[in-house]
Amino acid sequence: MHKYLRAIGISETLNRKDMNRLLDEISANPSKTNVVEISDSYIYCEKKKYFTKNAGITIYGELIDDDEFVREYYIPFFEGSLVSTTEDIYVEKSSDREAYYGSCDDVKVGVNLIFYLQNLTDFLKYGKVEQNIHANTIMSALSISGKIILPMNKDAEQKKREKLLSSKRNALITKAREGDEEAIESLTLEDIDIYGKLSKRIMYEDILSIVDTYFMPYGIESDKYSVLAEIEDFSKETNSLTGDVLYHMQLNSNDLIFNLCINEKDLLGVPEIGRRFKGDIWMQGQVHFPI
Repeated sequence: MHKYLRAIGISETLNRKDMNRLLDEISANPSKTNVVEISDSYIYCEKKKYFTKNAGITIYGELIDDDEFVREYYIPFFEGSLVSTTEDIYVEKSSDREAYYGSCDDVKVGVNLIFYLQNLTDFLKYGKVEQNIHANTIMSALSISGKIILPMNKDAEQKKREKLLSSKRNALITKAREGDEEAIESLTLEDIDIYGKLSKRIMYEDILSIVDTYFMPYGIESDKYSVLAEIEDFSKETNSLTGDVLYHMQLNSNDLIFNLCINEKDLLGVPEIGRRFKGDIWMQGQVHFPI
């Protein structure tokens, strides 16, 4: 059983027989089917079933003789709606199955961002592995544990100033990666200054009143993250199969904008625009391959 089924509204634990029955139903009546011919004798197929406008289950497998579908594995998914990054993407195959992961080095989040690649057949049609791909990427995430945190009290002038400082810092990071010694020195001095200020403030302030947002790896799996992000938009959706209520949120963490889906049962608090989401996520993404 995939533990992130909860995030798309299948919160009741299904036994193997019931799960196989559900997967057979999806295979027979998918919402969308994508096919790619790898060779004359090998046709790969993905079948998607939507339970809300953007969330559902995808089954991957081989199509034999145009009518027999051999199921390999399935994943719950949630599709985003906004371009999150335009950085170069590197795609690498999973070692144990026909699954792929994308990674990009985005200066906004400060980590090598790794995500599960949703549009597998598009990548197989593109057919170029082991190289950087310049393309737009839409990020999304599933969560089975989260809470709502109160917003930071900032006026328009503070937000404008912070955005300008963030833009300047990102420009310095880009130069530093290219070997600019002056940029490296400026960043080092800035980090020392920030550390000194934080050391003083942490003595009498709560950490969540100092740190606005964060985005950092979580656990040993490379596509899992712990995030604190501002809610820019949200909506309530209902899973058509189970009736579970889901929250779809547009989040902003360190200027990385992505969409999140979480079951109402797994969310502590009530989301509102301007409040913050704190939780653990499984990052997914769709890359617009130049095909």
